[in-house]
Amino acid sequence: MVDLSDAGPSLAERASHAPASRSDSSPLQAHHGHTYAALDLGTNNCRLLVARPHHDRTRHGADGLRIVDAFSRIVRLGERLQQTGQLGEAAIIRTLDALAVCRAKMEQRGVTRARLIATEACRMAANGDEFLDRVHDALGLELEIIDRETEARLAALGCAALADSQAEGVLIFDIGGGSSELVWFDPTRRRAGAAEQVDVRLWTSLQIGVVSLAEQFGGVDVSSETYDAMVSHVARSLETFLSRAMGERHCSRFHLLGTSGTVTTVAGVHLNLARYDRRRVDGLWMSAGDVSATIGRLRRMSYAERAAHGCIGPARADLVLAGCAILEAIRRAFPARRLRIADRGLREGILIELMRADCVWDHQPETVA
Repeated sequence: MVDLSDAGPSLAERASHAPASRSDSSPLQAHHGHTYAALDLGTNNCRLLVARPHHDRTRHGADGLRIVDAFSRIVRLGERLQQTGQLGEAAIIRTLDALAVCRAKMEQRGVTRARLIATEACRMAANGDEFLDRVHDALGLELEIIDRETEARLAALGCAALADSQAEGVLIFDIGGGSSELVWFDPTRRRAGAAEQVDVRLWTSLQIGVVSLAEQFGGVDVSSETYDAMVSHVARSLETFLSRAMGERHCSRFHLLGTSGTVTTVAGVHLNLARYDRRRVDGLWMSAGDVSATIGRLRRMSYAERAAHGCIGPARADLVLAGCAILEAIRRAFPARRLRIADRGLREGILIELMRADCVWDHQPETVA
């Protein structure tokens, strides 16, 4: 249970979303001491990232973040949401516990700029707004429910720096717990003076994620027939976006860029890591053959073997094959020789936007059109 005895004043009273006044001093002087936080409350995970601008102000975008603290916990806020239409009490309690940890970390780090967002579970739940009120009353945290377009844009912003800059088309995808976002962009299209702009051509959000798919089809013992049914289910949801993307330019350097627990798990298993290591995973290139082989390896594992694996664990053992099915449907719709793995995304996108608003970089920072 969450200890509410020290809830205190709203963190929002100290951590404003708005940039400080430009008239006080130069951007470098005025914002040098700010500490920024981004919180992403999804259907499955509660994740926090606390950062300051890198001391080298020529580094910007995701490379300009100096991470000072991070937190991630599986809370399954959207557990049985498809069946009930409501956030359940047990899931709410788990989430309040995690949010209390996030609040403590933000206070300990002296956060002065923050954006705390909630995504698909709170968008879909009939009691989503009531839950946000409860969070505020209990913990003093101001969460906002963002729309799907904003979620897609922020995810793209956070990981686009990993795209091949010579590719005329790249597909970013973020496989979440309750939804999955896809963004088609062209790294070669830049505005004059905005070398880091992310030129979004198309985007979509599927109301399918690892939690909702696993609850619908099962995630513990997944037969070949069940797995194929999951892939087909996702493929049908991709048809409209696929038809729109057919007219977009892409070249031989086209590749996929994935940001999610699914792809980072696939990467960790591919690398035979006994324990997950972000330094080895973030930015990893995998060939189509490597991806297929690793998915096949995961499918051959029993539930107990998945739960015992250091890159999966018992909290995600019943979700990873649903994630693989979503990944497989995306790969079939958009065949690519390469997949790049991003252990970065929505939270980094939030931090980039907050720092950009405060003009912490020397020149035009990364943005999404």
